[in-house]
Amino acid sequence: MTSMSLRTRLFMLILPPLLLLSIILGFWRFEVAQRTSETLFDRSLLAAALAISRDVAISGGDALSPSTRDFVSDAGGGELFYHVTGPGGIYITGYAYPPVSSGQTDEDRLNYTDAEYRGEPVRVLRMAESTTIGNLTGDTIVTVWQRESDRNAFAAALARRAAALIASLMAALALVVWFGVKIGLRPLNDLQDAIQHRSPDDLRDIRRAVPAEVFGIVATLNRLFGQVRQSIEDHQAFISNAAHQLRNPASALLSLAEVLPDVRDPQERRQRERELIAAARKSARLANQLLSLERLRYDEAPAYDAHELNAIAAEVCSDFAPSILSRDMDFDFEPYADSIPIKGDPVLLGEAITNLLENALTHGGASLSAIRVSTKIEGQSAVLMVEDDGVGIPDVSGQAAFKRFAQLSEGEGSGLGLAIVQDVLRRHGGDAELVPQELGLIVKLKIPLA
Repeated sequence: MTSMSLRTRLFMLILPPLLLLSIILGFWRFEVAQRTSETLFDRSLLAAALAISRDVAISGGDALSPSTRDFVSDAGGGELFYHVTGPGGIYITGYAYPPVSSGQTDEDRLNYTDAEYRGEPVRVLRMAESTTIGNLTGDTIVTVWQRESDRNAFAAALARRAAALIASLMAALALVVWFGVKIGLRPLNDLQDAIQHRSPDDLRDIRRAVPAEVFGIVATLNRLFGQVRQSIEDHQAFISNAAHQLRNPASALLSLAEVLPDVRDPQERRQRERELIAAARKSARLANQLLSLERLRYDEAPAYDAHELNAIAAEVCSDFAPSILSRDMDFDFEPYADSIPIKGDPVLLGEAITNLLENALTHGGASLSAIRVSTKIEGQSAVLMVEDDGVGIPDVSGQAAFKRFAQLSEGEGSGLGLAIVQDVLRRHGGDAELVPQELGLIVKLKIPLA
C-alpha cells in the first residue's frame, strides 16, 4: 500500500469493514426472511383451514364460497391444497389423498407438520373441529398443505430485495466515502500545491490553515526550513569570511613571487625566499584551518576509540617545541602522573592543542617569554591547560574569542584557531574556557574521561 494515494488508502480502510458488515447483515436478513415466510405461510394455512371449515359448516359440506376458492388458489404467491372429512371420516371435499406425517395423531386438534406430497416436500396443517352436518355430529378434519418450494421462493424474493437494498446503500456509501475523502483531503492538496509552486530560494515558514492532523507535519517542515535557511546563511557568511581571509595571503604570495625574479642581491634574495616560504606556510595553514572547520561542521561524530591524553599532548608538544624554543622562550610540558584515558580523535585533539600553541605565539605580544602545557584530572573530566605570560585578553572578550574570524586586536591571526578548538571540544562532549590572569592567559580544555 506504500504506492497508493492517501485517498485510496482511506477508501480501502473504510470500505472493506463496511462490505463485511453488509455481508453479515445479508445473511441475517435472509434468516429473518426465512422465518418471516414460515410464519406468514403457517398463518395463511390456518386462515385457509378456518375459511374452509366455516364454508363446510355453512353449506353442509356441499361447496366452498368463491372468496375461499380464490384464497386457496393463490395464498401468498403459492397454491394451497386441502382435504376435508366429516364425522365418521366421511370424505366431504378437496383433494382425495392428503399427505400424512408420521408424527401426526388423531388426538391433535391443531397440528403443523412437514411431509411429502407427490414427491415434493410440503408444509401440512391438520385442524380438527366438532361440527354437525345433517344428522351427524363429530369431528370435521380439515387438512391444508402447501409446497415448501413456494415458501422458499417467497423467502428468496424477500432476501433478494434486502440484498438489492443493501447493495444500493453500499454503492451510495462508497460514493459518499470516495468524494467525502476527496473533499476532506482538499487542504492537503492545497498545501501540496502551495509548496510545489514555491521557488527553491523561498524558505519562508508555511503560514496556511491546515487540519489539526497535519499541523505537526507543517510545524516540522517550518522547523526544517528554518534550519536550512540558517545553514545557508552560515555557509554564505563562512564563504564570505573565508574569501576575505584568503585574499590577503594570496596577494602577499603574488607580490613576493612577482618581486623575487628582479632581486639580484643573494642575501636579499634569500630573505625574500624566506618571506615567500613563510607566506606560503601561512596560506597553507589557513587553508587547513578552514578545511578543519568545515569538517567539524558537517561530519557526523563517529564512535571514538580510547586514547591517552598525555600521549596526544606529548606528541604535539614535541613537534611544536622547536618553533617555541627557536624564539628563545621557555617551554614546559607537565603531564599528569597517572594515565588519563579519553575517547576521541587524536588528530582533531592534536589540531586543537596546536591551535592553542600557535595562538599563544601569535597573540602573546612582545612580553611573551614562556608557555606551559599541563594535564590533570578534575572529577570526571580530563583537563589540558595551555598557559602563557603574554598580554592576555580582557574578561569581557572571553566568549567573543571563540567566534569564527574573531580578532580581539590587530594581528596576524586568522581568527579561526579558538573557533576550531571550541568545535573540537564540543564534538568530544567537552568545553573550552579562557581564564584571564594578571599576567598572561590560561586556556582550559575539559574532556569527559573514558
